Amino acid sequence: MIETLPLFRPLNQKLITILTSLSRSDWEKKTVAGMWTVKDVAAHLLDGNIKDISIYRDQAELRPDEEIKSYLHIVNYLNRLNADWVQAMKRMSTELLIEWLTATHEPYITCLEKLDPRASAKFSVAWAGDSISPNWFHIAREFTEKWHHQQQIRDALNQSGILTKEFYFPVLETFMRALPYRYKNILAPTGTCIQISVASEAGGSWFLEKEAQQWKLRDKVPNRSLAKVTIPVEISWKLFTKAIQYADVKAQLSIEGDKRLILPALQMVTVMA
Repeated sequence: MIETLPLFRPLNQKLITILTSLSRSDWEKKTVAGMWTVKDVAAHLLDGNIKDISIYRDQAELRPDEEIKSYLHIVNYLNRLNADWVQAMKRMSTELLIEWLTATHEPYITCLEKLDPRASAKFSVAWAGDSISPNWFHIAREFTEKWHHQQQIRDALNQSGILTKEFYFPVLETFMRALPYRYKNILAPTGTCIQISVASEAGGSWFLEKEAQQWKLRDKVPNRSLAKVTIPVEISWKLFTKAIQYADVKAQLSIEGDKRLILPALQMVTVMA
């Protein structure tokens, strides 16, 4: 399991601290989240709190208003819901937005703490190829959402603070769980090894090995790596959350060995997009 529950409260405190320091112009700064501003991203974080409290605490059945037929269909549906929410929140003051983010976080994290970590989650981690996921993986996915949206805000404001071993390494650990799914159709001889490294004290190295029928994520250095990529930490999170594309940053990457085997990792998306 990837243990992320103890990190939610300190991460949220960092969010509230930075939001309370913003000027009016800061709230309108553009982020890497498409057309969303700092305020829009903060509003999206509030949406996540309210949705989970409604589902887990209040047992609300929030059913789609259309039939979901495919992964792309659910992505488009979620994008529409997110856009509707953000548009509505433009009528909310930044002061009230901070108040609601503060007020909803404790009930939100309490809902997650009550989940049996090994039981099946209500929502699978679809970007990792799961049709059923344990709650601990769902919670880790929730943490990556809270982390990367706050990082979008910090990036827009040129503020550091959460690209650290404490907060970012668990995010990377969760992201890398998508690698076997991303490589499931990549042909290679049994024993082929790929190394993905994020260059920073907050990063690390992950190893993917081809077994007879599947690719397997390893946490130890294998006997050999036939392909290796090293990604600067400041662009790694943007790459995996689709804020930038491989073509935009390939000059900043260090690739050794068979490039064909590395490209699927650099095109991996660990958000519903």
